[in-house]
Amino acid sequence: MDKFSFLNAAHAQLIDDMYEQYLKYPDSLEPSWKAFFQGFDFAREYYGDDDSYTDASPVVQYAQQSVNNGQASEDISKEFKVLNLIEAYRTRGHLFTKTNPVRERRHFVPTLDIENFELSQADLSKKFNSATTTGMSGPATLAEIIKHLEEIYCDSIGVEYMHINDVDEKQFIREWVSVNENHPKLSAEEKTEILFKLNQAVAFENYLHTKFVGQKRFSLEGGESLIPALDQLITRSSQLGVDEVVLGMAHRGRLNVLTNIFQKSYKEIFSEFEGKEFEEDVFSGDVKYHLGSSKTITTANGEEVIINLTPNPSHLETVAALVEGICRAKVDHKYKDYNKVLPIIIHGDGAIAGQGIVYEVAQMMTLDGYKTGGTVHIVVNNQVSFTTNYLDARSSIYSTDIAKVTQSPVMHVNADDVEAVVHAIRFAADFRARFGKDVYIDLLGYRKYGHNEGDEPRFTQPNLYKSISKHPNPREIYKQKLIQENIVSDEVLKTMEQDFKKLLDENFDASKEITRNAMTPFMAEDWVDFPMAPKGSVLKDFDTKYDLAKLKELAIKISTLPADKKFLNKITRLFDNRIKMVDNDSLDWAMGELLAYATLLTEQFGIRISGEDVERGTFSHRHAVIKTEDTEEEYTPLKHVSDAQFDIFNSHLSEYAVLGFDYGYAMASPNTLTIWEAQFGDFMNGAQIIIDQYLVAAEEKWKIQDGLVMLLPHGSEGQGAEHSSARMERFLTLCANDNIIVADITSPANYFHLLRRQMKFNFRKPLVVFTPKSLLRHPKVVSSLEDMANGEFQPILDDPTADPNKVERLVLCTGKLYFDLLAKKEESGDESVALVRLEQLYPLNFEKIDAIFEKYKNRKDLIWAQEEPENMGAWSYILRNFRDTGIQVISPVASGTPAPGSHKMFERNQTAIINKVFNCDDAPSNRPVTA
Repeated sequence: MDKFSFLNAAHAQLIDDMYEQYLKYPDSLEPSWKAFFQGFDFAREYYGDDDSYTDASPVVQYAQQSVNNGQASEDISKEFKVLNLIEAYRTRGHLFTKTNPVRERRHFVPTLDIENFELSQADLSKKFNSATTTGMSGPATLAEIIKHLEEIYCDSIGVEYMHINDVDEKQFIREWVSVNENHPKLSAEEKTEILFKLNQAVAFENYLHTKFVGQKRFSLEGGESLIPALDQLITRSSQLGVDEVVLGMAHRGRLNVLTNIFQKSYKEIFSEFEGKEFEEDVFSGDVKYHLGSSKTITTANGEEVIINLTPNPSHLETVAALVEGICRAKVDHKYKDYNKVLPIIIHGDGAIAGQGIVYEVAQMMTLDGYKTGGTVHIVVNNQVSFTTNYLDARSSIYSTDIAKVTQSPVMHVNADDVEAVVHAIRFAADFRARFGKDVYIDLLGYRKYGHNEGDEPRFTQPNLYKSISKHPNPREIYKQKLIQENIVSDEVLKTMEQDFKKLLDENFDASKEITRNAMTPFMAEDWVDFPMAPKGSVLKDFDTKYDLAKLKELAIKISTLPADKKFLNKITRLFDNRIKMVDNDSLDWAMGELLAYATLLTEQFGIRISGEDVERGTFSHRHAVIKTEDTEEEYTPLKHVSDAQFDIFNSHLSEYAVLGFDYGYAMASPNTLTIWEAQFGDFMNGAQIIIDQYLVAAEEKWKIQDGLVMLLPHGSEGQGAEHSSARMERFLTLCANDNIIVADITSPANYFHLLRRQMKFNFRKPLVVFTPKSLLRHPKVVSSLEDMANGEFQPILDDPTADPNKVERLVLCTGKLYFDLLAKKEESGDESVALVRLEQLYPLNFEKIDAIFEKYKNRKDLIWAQEEPENMGAWSYILRNFRDTGIQVISPVASGTPAPGSHKMFERNQTAIINKVFNCDDAPSNRPVTA
């Protein structure tokens, strides 16, 4: 065991400080300490320093040895026992608090009883110098020390911070909570304002409960102190430099937050309860407790703050990733300062403990590509997850134990003690501003009704709800406290309540006059230059050309390595080959992609790319960031193209949270080409919730535009089921009303124009690109500089060699399969087959497709060919859109997996598809294809 195991930093500091005091003023110490230090000086003089222990000062070493050997006086030994007691309060005091308003706390052992620290009742009246380590001004009796510690650590706030390793952070917290014994000092004006916000929260819920009986509202009742907490957090943070707040929360309490924090009019909320349609028929809208809001407010201290409530789906924690992405975009492109933007995430206790995305988002806290300067997490802890008791909802002691992963402090607070709530929230603002780290507030309350207002909670928690039914709400508790303090009177309170009731009545009456509900766009100020696109806008032509001479110059620039740096030989050869491509006017996929970025940068568009392995690319094609051989210094050619921001980040191994983050980033930065790339396309299914709830649905639900690009490597290469398919069928099933763009590109030039078009739009739509793997280096997948400079995006690519008069079979396909079919066509010399590629699968350009059909009007067969099984890929989508054409499919038979695990089986299946397309006699008789 470490010889200094019981001497933590506080112990050692106390000993060192007291020794310094002894050296200056020896008579100022109690006799026992004076004698102790005299013994230390004597030992040093006659025996010299013992330097065998290097982690502590000599006087601290001496203290340890004296205690271990029983040589220290009883008084000195007890000082160390008192120090251990103090340490226990800091470490475990949160387990013995008064934080639960409606239940008895669980019992933990050992307790903080003094007998557990070899102290006795007789010691309570003795004075100990250890008191100074708790913030007390001088020596105090053990009874006084315990009372002081109880007030700091065991009252309405439980402080959990000893898991933090950073000494400065721990010292900051220790000093912060020691002021006024971790209790707030509020003026009469502040207390009245808190009561006013509490009254708003409580009265609003009561009014809804009366006027809209039985309707779902997911009330805040039992946690109403969230409203003054948010009010105070925004006010305090604005004083600390925050100019904009981005808030994410699920449905519980959301209506209360919308009205009483975001100042959404009560009449709008009441009108939404009537279930009226939205003004724009094209938007289907969403339920009222999922809608977002953006507002500029003035705090009680007179500061203007922009506040944003992010729209959210019912997947409770999903919105957290978006909040972080939105905040990072605002830091990168608007404020250039993490202290200017504050992310706030409101969690439920069941969700924060149960949802995996919480961990993924937590791990972003200090990552270069994803950090946001610290997030304030508030857990509205109603101790019930839907109907699940908290003992069945988690294995950890607290729902907030995720905080330990990032060494973030936690304040557990009794939600009935609104002043303690305000105190804790001010700590959160101060800590976040000082250290740029996450901080958690565990707001321990209850849920007055069931999961929704039509639910019966007594089915599953009869005893708990007996207690809750008799429990006064936080407003009544605080009202009585302020009356006792002579802060307010009954008359003032009645007037406050009557005035608010009158306001609600007036708004209720006014809501009847609203014929259709309005949907206010989220963050509308960020999107003033991007009006919503009318249907069909994607199919219009957009100029994506770029000056040829400048393009060639850029191609050489991004392919030339600095001469004064040493790179791996493979990297040097790769970049030399890129120069040769330019000279030969034959550019591969990587060059087409990188030139798209380079040209956009020169036009002052930002670029952000993130995902697993994106810097080099999963298949080592991109090499956007390279490292010197000796020092691993990074060199990013695209950063030297212009002064526009180019960022590319290898993400942590997360799809769900990272895709959500980048979707949020694009939501707040329409002038940045924001890209998320899956390592393999299949892996995007770990982020399916973001795709279903946001990517394809946000425009219809919330009137939100977003230009995120998803790059999904796709194509059967004989690498098994898990590395073949980006699940094209899922995206195509979700396509409607021009909600997204889906493309499967086979040409570097077309890819170049597709990426450029994404930013040349005067609107924004998500873009899903099924990107190749083997085609990255395929000798036929090349384009000229001319095609890039003076071409345009081609949604459909005709067969360049087909003679319409000879074509009997028109084969439509997409992606990699085209080149497999092309090889067979060239080998066989079959002129009866035309191979036509659909490069943009959604929305389909029927004008160009009809022109193709007209060109090959002598055809006998119209075929859709795909390498995905019949029940996957694009076939079902193609059939829906071409049902009147008599189109037939050639594909592998339906399967439960996207591809076989055996490479030989893959080769056999692929050969069978190709042969079937060309009606070859050598197609295997047992071919697993659908014709």
